[in-house]
Amino acid sequence: MSFETFNLHPSIMAGVHGLGYVTPTPIQLKSIPPIMQGRDVIGLAQTGTGKTAAFALPILQRLIKGQRGPVRAAIISPTRELAEQTCEAFMELGQYTNLESTAIYGGVSMDQQLRRLRGGIDIVVGCPGRLLDHLWKGTIDFSNLEVLVIDEMDRLFDMGFLPSIRGILECILHRRQTLMFSATMPNDIRRLVQEILHDPVTVQIGRTVPALTVSHALYPVKQHLKTALLVELLQQIKTESVLVFTRTKHRAERVAQHMKRAGFGATSLQGNLSQGRRQAALDGFRAGSHKILVATDIAARGIDVLRISHVINYDMPESTDAYTHRIGRTGRVDKKGDALTFVTGADTAMVHDLERVLKKPLERRTLQGFDYAKPPLDNGNIRSPHQSGRRAVRNGRVKITVT
Repeated sequence: MSFETFNLHPSIMAGVHGLGYVTPTPIQLKSIPPIMQGRDVIGLAQTGTGKTAAFALPILQRLIKGQRGPVRAAIISPTRELAEQTCEAFMELGQYTNLESTAIYGGVSMDQQLRRLRGGIDIVVGCPGRLLDHLWKGTIDFSNLEVLVIDEMDRLFDMGFLPSIRGILECILHRRQTLMFSATMPNDIRRLVQEILHDPVTVQIGRTVPALTVSHALYPVKQHLKTALLVELLQQIKTESVLVFTRTKHRAERVAQHMKRAGFGATSLQGNLSQGRRQAALDGFRAGSHKILVATDIAARGIDVLRISHVINYDMPESTDAYTHRIGRTGRVDKKGDALTFVTGADTAMVHDLERVLKKPLERRTLQGFDYAKPPLDNGNIRSPHQSGRRAVRNGRVKITVT
């Protein structure tokens, strides 16, 4: 089966061939025909299965005939990075069509976005908050909208964007084709589907579990030894690009700085960075100038780098769905990948949940030569394991006696 099967316009096929696409992925094979028929579609597939092209190609096919200039397709994305990535996919696939697309998101001035919109845009890819701002100000007109895509719906829901999405939907008063893509389908999202989609076709590729191309392993370690273990692990294993996940923004920055001091080409991607710094970090990681990217879950949404060989969970994710999203950054499009997770005693319940979802026990590993007995820092100094301390309280002061 090839892309010629879909009878796409020659200008679109030129973009497909330019990107080297030959055989459609399963999500593309099953989604593109009903979308081209004008049906509402729910696409359930793991990250990295080619779903962006699954909706981009039929949208380009629909828009290539008709009036240019008014916004006729809109894609809602959870993060700036994913919005930029999706917009780039439309530009690359549609480079010979003369269709114009732009990315809209917060954290940057609206002026440049306004200039782009006034110049005539066919496809808008945006984050919910900024899209809603433009709609309320009247700077985006959805009266000609033909297709609405809600991408990564489960992540949008997790990030609290449901009210903004409802606000956007209230601004679209006419019937349109609606497409929804998600890795998982919790009950709250199912209820939304019933409200906004009309007789949808459901396309599900596999189970909503990590891809079979990814291997999994756990590294039991005490919390204070995680950074040291990360350094030694990366010194011992063969990697290409590595994505490291932390639970907090501050920890992502701190771990990235430590990796730099250890001699690695590392950078961080987290919400406290300006848009310019976020884009520079992402561009450097994609180009290979940064081999290690330390990121939080929200910031890392939309990272699409095929050569990520390892995803390392410095901190255990908060849910099995979050685990699926994280490790979906590796093992993409049938490439092999490794997911390594540092676990402490506090992660026991989540480990059991993961093993239940994966339907197999996860391998426990130890790193040869690593000192797992190293004590934590005490006031900036490492205490000897042969030292012990006795605390006595005298006149409200703590006296420490080292023996």
